Amino acid sequence: MNSIENINFNGQNVLVRVDFNVPLNSDYEITDYSRIVQTIPTIKKVVESGGRAILISHLGRPKGKINPNLSLIKLIPYLKKHLNYKITFIDNCIGEEVKNSIKNLKNKEILLLENLRFYKEESNGDISFSKKLAELAEIYINDAFGTSHRKHSSTFYVAKFFKDNRYIGLLIKKEIERLNKILITGKKPITVILGGSKISTKIDVIDNLIKKVDNIIIGGGMAYTFSKALGGEIGNSMIEKTKINLAKNLIDKAKKFKCNLSLPVDSINSISFTNDSETYSSSISSIKKNFIGMDIGLKTRLKYDKIILNSKTILWNGPMGVFEFDKFSKGTEFIIKSVLKATEKGAYSLIGGGDSIAAIKKYNFKTNLLNISTGGGAMLKFLEGSKLDVIDEILSD
Repeated sequence: MNSIENINFNGQNVLVRVDFNVPLNSDYEITDYSRIVQTIPTIKKVVESGGRAILISHLGRPKGKINPNLSLIKLIPYLKKHLNYKITFIDNCIGEEVKNSIKNLKNKEILLLENLRFYKEESNGDISFSKKLAELAEIYINDAFGTSHRKHSSTFYVAKFFKDNRYIGLLIKKEIERLNKILITGKKPITVILGGSKISTKIDVIDNLIKKVDNIIIGGGMAYTFSKALGGEIGNSMIEKTKINLAKNLIDKAKKFKCNLSLPVDSINSISFTNDSETYSSSISSIKKNFIGMDIGLKTRLKYDKIILNSKTILWNGPMGVFEFDKFSKGTEFIIKSVLKATEKGAYSLIGGGDSIAAIKKYNFKTNLLNISTGGGAMLKFLEGSKLDVIDEILSD
């Protein structure tokens, strides 16, 4: 693997594509620094060996326009707190001013450039923009796993200008090793917990994993499409009508490959999509006409708990219900506790996806035993069995 462990960066300008796309609240304040924390080892590797680290990232969705609320300058205090090296910031990511700043950069110093997505060319995969980024350094490192499923200028196309000097960072290497523990080397029984609203976003993941894991646990909104496929009455619950036949096929395929595709048996239902509406519990296959399924019920929680506690390898992506509403967060909270109990018993657990991580943070669970992935979409792409073109470009000869 074309990684950086044995590379000496002394005296070199090193362009490091990191993923500092941290979550922000409505006041644009950072609510979680986890993605930055996991990139620190790569940055340290560059500067400790005498390199000059030039950090590039995006933040939010400014859509090609300058937005002061999404400036990376807000990350400087945190970086200075965790990196004992000189760190400077410049409010652009290309151009002569940036080049002049790099000329003044000394060994073991760090320069953070402005939000890449202030330029529309970044998301558009513009070659000329990629070339301007490439002109800033002699070496390129991609450590942004969370964007490795998107062929953007700073992730895919810029690597083409560093044919003999391009590497993946320590975080990406670690992410691949984590996911291979699920797909290849994990101890059995292997259990994958999939939640979220739509089956369409996880069709290929389920299809691929059926052949590789022992248990697939289904929760969230997509559970109601499976229930409908089995002839259930699901009221006004979320459903993807065009995916009902597909759900049937996945159920049949799981039986063929002797994979336990475990579906909810009961549901917590609400008369409206709010936190303070009338609710009741029922079988997931007999929800009243005007009610919406909002969370997995107690019988399902206990059913899933037994599967999880019997597992040696666990992956979780996606909440079990509308966890943003306290009334419908119990299923997700219960499953987190189950995963934590299994992990304490010695299971390997990997958690990914923004909602899953947000749920863990919401309940203030200790996560020191869990492996937290920095990539939701990238994780799902990998689990589909699809290539991550950004990483493959770097690893190719």
